[in-house]
Amino acid sequence: QVQLVESGGGSVQAGGSLRLSCAASGYTCMAWFRQAAGQEREGVATIETDGSTNYADSVKGRFTISKDNAKTTLYLQMNSLQPEDTAMYYCAAAPFSGCFSGSPRLSRDRYTYWGQGTQVTVSS
Repeated sequence: QVQLVESGGGSVQAGGSLRLSCAASGYTCMAWFRQAAGQEREGVATIETDGSTNYADSVKGRFTISKDNAKTTLYLQMNSLQPEDTAMYYCAAAPFSGCFSGSPRLSRDRYTYWGQGTQVTVSS
């Protein structure tokens, strides 16, 4: 069973930075999603079992997903934050069968385990 606990959200002005963390008791392919008020939850970034990464076009060049060497903590470094980045951010993980299911890497359907979310608010 994978348990996920996010931290690191907060309020920041446009152009600022935040780093989100997700404590995970088990390691699989993992991702960060976000959901703004009144919108669908969308994939932001993924990291695969081989360490390769994928990003939504909206965050490429600004956000970086990574994990620690012990593979127990997932991070999302967010730079050059903009008001449109305001959302609840969720950590997600898939079982190994899900990681290799063929589902798109930024698709919600790929992930079974979800954290409770951490709020990020960016003011202009």
